[in-house]
Amino acid sequence: MAVIAFLAYSLLGLVKFFTFRTGIYDLVIFDQGVRGYAELGPPLSTVKGNWEQLGSTFSLLGDHFSPILAALAPLYWIHNGPETLIVAQAALLALAVVPFWVYARRVLGVTAAYLLGIAYVLSWPVAETVNFHFHEYAFVPLITAILFERLQAGRRWHVLAAATALLLVKEDLALLVAGLGLGLLFLREWRRTGVAMVLGGAGFFWLAGYVLIPAFGGDPRRYWYYSGWGDDVGEAVVHMVTRPQEVLHVLATPGTKPVTLLLLFAPLLFLPLLSPYVLPAAVLLAERMLATDPGAAGWWGTRYHYNAAVIMALFCAAVDGGARLRRMVKGRRLGHVVRPWTAVVAVVAVGVMPFFASGNLFSPRWYRPGPRFAAAQEAIRRIPDGVLVEAASALGPNMSARTEVVVWAAKTAARPERAPWILADLNDKQPHFDSVQDQAADVQLLRRRGYREVFSRDRYVVLCDPLSAEHGCG
Repeated sequence: MAVIAFLAYSLLGLVKFFTFRTGIYDLVIFDQGVRGYAELGPPLSTVKGNWEQLGSTFSLLGDHFSPILAALAPLYWIHNGPETLIVAQAALLALAVVPFWVYARRVLGVTAAYLLGIAYVLSWPVAETVNFHFHEYAFVPLITAILFERLQAGRRWHVLAAATALLLVKEDLALLVAGLGLGLLFLREWRRTGVAMVLGGAGFFWLAGYVLIPAFGGDPRRYWYYSGWGDDVGEAVVHMVTRPQEVLHVLATPGTKPVTLLLLFAPLLFLPLLSPYVLPAAVLLAERMLATDPGAAGWWGTRYHYNAAVIMALFCAAVDGGARLRRMVKGRRLGHVVRPWTAVVAVVAVGVMPFFASGNLFSPRWYRPGPRFAAAQEAIRRIPDGVLVEAASALGPNMSARTEVVVWAAKTAARPERAPWILADLNDKQPHFDSVQDQAADVQLLRRRGYREVFSRDRYVVLCDPLSAEHGCG
């Protein structure tokens, strides 16, 4: 099951990469950071640093505290490029089914474990994570499954080791650890461990946000999307406690939030709600759904990678919740209805699959490159090795292994310099332009500044600055 899932996830990700459907955010950022580790240096990203000064770098540890990415560095000694991250992510997501199968088998038996394993590998949060190229959350399902399996086995120190590994994935995973600690308070023999995890998770969340990230040049308020609650954590908590009715309103607004929550819990027949193990996922979901600012819109929906952080915890909670329900109805009339719930979960996972990214596996159109594919290949070929290039988002990843890629963006007062090489796309709107017309205007401005046109076809344009002879344009 893990091997088949790995091959399917790899196929989805690599087809997207080789047909120019990935993006600089976040694939190039992670590629640059992991390459830094592979070269036995810090995880520096030119994409992140470009907003301070052209060609400068910024440590990924100042953006999010994710030192676990260093574990991928040896893979870059085998193949140095973004494809490595895509395949590594596929492996991490697929391997999670192994400890989860062990966990489910102990509670529900072999057949149920296979059915739930199928449901996990076909689940839409995993598919959408694969569709998002790469993210450090790829580590979370595997580590979470190991944590719950070790918890079930009664190995306290193994549980704490897995929890520590989660803290190294990303600073907000401290909330998952603290949430699991809250869940363990309901289990008498695990209460001391639960207290340690609550205190440790909360303490590390503060440490990472206010000490570690600033130490690497980051801003602890960079991702504060809760201005509707207050200017800091203290104000927000007081606001929520004193006005609980507003909490319900924010959780339901916009409508994307309840839809996402429904799609997470309904395929699992709401069984996680019967288990205290739902608390780690609930805490992370609260962090996302209580955000009030438009900048957090990506947190609320089903796209991207965010739900990979909670899906395994929800599956493990569903196993525990299903076992509790089975004990509750044992010997009663409803017993025969409850027994096949794992089969229902597997059938639902298969049923919803076509509506999410994994459905692309069965679409011939997915494997066909677009009509501008040949022009994109030629535009990339015209960029010399080792140069700094402002690139259209979809083409940036395919040059990242041999050039210093930054995102194509117009001149600003804060950053007036431009890269010696520009690969522009006048067909598809780019992240840092308001319209395609603005993109065309930027190309015209560069031409007036003396940039020479090296290539133009199918609305891809390659420009270089002839004054930068050291960059191969002279």
